[in-house]
Amino acid sequence: MEDHAKGRRGYDNRGRAEQARRNRRQIVAATHDLLLAQGYRATTMTDIARAAGVSVETVYKAFGTKAALVKAVYDVAVVGDDEPVPLVDRPELKALRADPDPASKLRRYAAIARSLSERIGPLTGALLAGARSGGDPDLEALTATTDQERLAGATGIVSHLAETGGLRPGLDLGHARDTVWALISPDLYRLLVVERGWSHDDYERWLADTLVAGLT
Repeated sequence: MEDHAKGRRGYDNRGRAEQARRNRRQIVAATHDLLLAQGYRATTMTDIARAAGVSVETVYKAFGTKAALVKAVYDVAVVGDDEPVPLVDRPELKALRADPDPASKLRRYAAIARSLSERIGPLTGALLAGARSGGDPDLEALTATTDQERLAGATGIVSHLAETGGLRPGLDLGHARDTVWALISPDLYRLLVVERGWSHDDYERWLADTLVAGLT
């Protein structure tokens, strides 16, 4: 009887954990759609709960704050899923590191940046628009965090090139890092793809050519 009760509790715990994961996915998806449709400021936790089909309490219990929830939405958009695997450990970046040719590494990097921009471009635009209007320290801190994460990514590729002998001799590491950071910025993506109407293929090709010319 006691073993049966323990088994039942284990089943119940697994069921609750799975329900919590489903709730998180629904909340993240609903938040993403609302941010694109009406912007950061107009999107309330009540709106999110209604769209996700859960209670407001469930939203707060899962994420704590609106800023933390939006960061979770951003993180999922960056990698394309909610699996706990960092971008650096994804197959695309593993293939980049294994590629022996510096120019080919950078073309792979441009392809990764293109895919990432396709996923997060509209979302980043909504967040930046909210941050630039001012008055929300949490949102400003969030956009600063995403900028720092992009800088870390730029540092990673430049350091990898330097360590593997692929960076042009004499090129300052800090200058190279900042160049990559600027080239993969959401603002530049928006200007070229959204404002000027470049195709994603055009954007990727330009980014790859510019990275190769500037770093190797």
